[in-house]
Amino acid sequence: MSGRRQQAPATPLTPQPKPAITLDEWEARAPLGDVEARSVNLLKEASEKATLPVKFSVTDSGPSSRPASPSLRNRVTATPRPGTPVVPGSNRTHASSSLHPKHPIQTPQQFYDWFALIDRSVTHSQEAHFRAHLASVAEHLATCDALLRRINEVDQEVEGMLQGWRSVEEGGKSLKEACEQLLEERDRLLEMTEAIGARLEYFQELEQATRMLNHPGESLVLQTDFLYMVERVDICIDYLKAHRHFREAEIYLLRFQQCLTRAMTLIKMFFVGSLRALVADISKRISEKDVSQTAQQHLLYTRFTSVSSQLAPLLGELERRAAAHPDELSSLLSECHSAYFAARKGLLTPRLIEEIKGLDPARTELVDLTRAGCSYLKQLCTDEFDLFRAFFNSGGDQLYQYLENLCDYLYDDLRPRILHEPRLTALCEVCTVLQALMVLDVPHYDDDEDEDTDTLSLDLDGQPGHRGLRTLHISHLLQMVLQDAQTRLFFKAQSVIQSEIRYYVPKAEDLAYPEKLVAARKPSSGTEIKEKESFSQLFQLKSLDRQDTWYPTLRRTVWVLSQLHEFVKPAIFDDIAQEAVNLCRQSLVNAADALKSRNPPSSVLDGQLFLVRHILILKEITQNLDFVSRDPERIVDFADTLASMLGKTTSLLPNALFATLGMPREESLTDVKHGIDHELKRACEDVITACADAVCTPLRVWLERVAQHHALPQGPPLMSQPWAADAAVTALVAGFREACLRDLRAAVTRLRLYLEEDRTVAVLVKHVQERIVDEYAEFRRVVWSEYQGPVRSEVHNEEVLRTLLQDACGVEAEVRAEAGTSTVA
Repeated sequence: MSGRRQQAPATPLTPQPKPAITLDEWEARAPLGDVEARSVNLLKEASEKATLPVKFSVTDSGPSSRPASPSLRNRVTATPRPGTPVVPGSNRTHASSSLHPKHPIQTPQQFYDWFALIDRSVTHSQEAHFRAHLASVAEHLATCDALLRRINEVDQEVEGMLQGWRSVEEGGKSLKEACEQLLEERDRLLEMTEAIGARLEYFQELEQATRMLNHPGESLVLQTDFLYMVERVDICIDYLKAHRHFREAEIYLLRFQQCLTRAMTLIKMFFVGSLRALVADISKRISEKDVSQTAQQHLLYTRFTSVSSQLAPLLGELERRAAAHPDELSSLLSECHSAYFAARKGLLTPRLIEEIKGLDPARTELVDLTRAGCSYLKQLCTDEFDLFRAFFNSGGDQLYQYLENLCDYLYDDLRPRILHEPRLTALCEVCTVLQALMVLDVPHYDDDEDEDTDTLSLDLDGQPGHRGLRTLHISHLLQMVLQDAQTRLFFKAQSVIQSEIRYYVPKAEDLAYPEKLVAARKPSSGTEIKEKESFSQLFQLKSLDRQDTWYPTLRRTVWVLSQLHEFVKPAIFDDIAQEAVNLCRQSLVNAADALKSRNPPSSVLDGQLFLVRHILILKEITQNLDFVSRDPERIVDFADTLASMLGKTTSLLPNALFATLGMPREESLTDVKHGIDHELKRACEDVITACADAVCTPLRVWLERVAQHHALPQGPPLMSQPWAADAAVTALVAGFREACLRDLRAAVTRLRLYLEEDRTVAVLVKHVQERIVDEYAEFRRVVWSEYQGPVRSEVHNEEVLRTLLQDACGVEAEVRAEAGTSTVA
């Protein structure tokens, strides 16, 4: 219990200090029962027996992990910690024996000493568990101190090891950086060595190229390494041009260019020498007697082709280098071209002259001479072109100049014949032959040939292009002769237009109308039918089935234009066609005037219908020529043409006609088609007026007399006049009806004779009827305003008059309906 008394009270939790409680007060206030006392004793015994872990109970600091012996462990346990008091009497036996006095107690002082010893022993025995606990704590502290010492030692060892690792790491890093620097330096030196070596290779090629070019003999160009050396020299030149900042680059560039020039000169010399030897051999064999055409063809072409396989690669290299270095090497290539063309011309000229003489240009027909001569020249130029392609891939301008020189031998004889040819048909046939040869000149390309070829090329005009010398364009060679023929054809056509259209003097049979139309209704011969079909295919005319009834100038106009339209340029053709049509229209107007004055007044309507008929045909011709839109599918119908011109107005004065058609006035008509339209409108106006006047003239005269009578200030009554009596008016109406049945029917018959097509006739008849109805309507209005009684019944209304006019004209109902539809349109 004394152990409990010695325990310190718990530390107060409140900040305010509380009064201290003594042990006696504590035990008085909290007495312990038996159970609590036993618990405390058990805790005391347990705490007294507490031992350290096995691994810390060994005092030996050696590396062995074997548990220590009990004696050693007891010794370690018994060893007091420095500063801890030693407790006498570690066991009861020793204590009990030491409490007995060694000598008997004789004095009080000895008793007090012995009692003090007993008291201390009792006190010591009561505080044994404290001392045991203190010893245990001291042992633990000693162990902890030993552990701290060991930890400090280990920490020092680890720190030493870390310092050593850091020093090794720093030393290794420095070594690694040094090694990497050495490797980078080595790589840089190797790259520099390779770069220097690569650049030196271009400079070292000069020695090898010079050594090869110094070898004598023309067979050097045939060696395998020659072209390879040329390729390397070319590469070196390109490299040095791109790196002119290198030391002595300009000097080496100049020397490499000299080497390239020497190599290309060797190729040129070898080619020229081979060509001379070949030409000498061929000339010798051709000069021999009895050499057949086949043998000559073999010598002139097969022999050349056989050597092209050896020379073409060398010439190809020269062409490619000449394209890359034109200032230095183009002259060498030109010399090769000139040598080739001179050799070919020297071989072909005698044979060509002989062939042209065999054609006999002075006696042969011009068309036959053109066909035979140009065909021969085309074949010759084709053979020459193919042979030239076997050697070269460039030189198109020189080639065509050479071919033109060959063609000049025939053209010198052909051009004078063309320029002096008087026949227009012969000139047209010459143009046809030339155009046929040029139409066959269609460029073709081989699909399997590489499109990315490096060789020089020519386009369709013989200029440098992208497809190379693929095909011969013979049109370039024939163009000059064709232009001569077209020029001669143009001037001849102008001469024909002036002499046979503008200044044509009509004969009596030319103006025999309507006799010609009556005779033309007989069946035509086969030749005439064939000629009409040819004209119809050209101009697509529906009215060409009566060409023999045409006025000669119209036939000549169509013939001239049919000859020219395929052989001259469109702009030139338009000019001459406009001139021809204008002159033809003027000649038709003059012929119509002459026809009117032949036997008036019966021939006046013939002249007017003659002009309408021919102007309609001329308009159809101009529409199919189509100066503006050039639409060959367009076919003009006479009925549609008249309906479009006359359908929108009943007043046929020229200015009114132009206004309704939305066309310019007469003074602004400068175009050919406008002039024809104006002439056609005026002719139709004259025809309609003539047909209507034959019926309406008595009515118009009567109306004028009525107007004059009313103009008198104080005249007699109208009915008192003899011409205004009821009987006179009735007779006038009867005469009008008779004129409608007689004169109008005769006029319609004449219309059908000239215009032939019912729809075309119906258009004009419709306007004649409208004119008559308008005149009669005015007459009826005056009669109904002035007269009374039976006279009014004699004057019919418009519906009756229209029925009378339709019966008089004899126009079928369906024709009338169709004409009415066209008019509305």
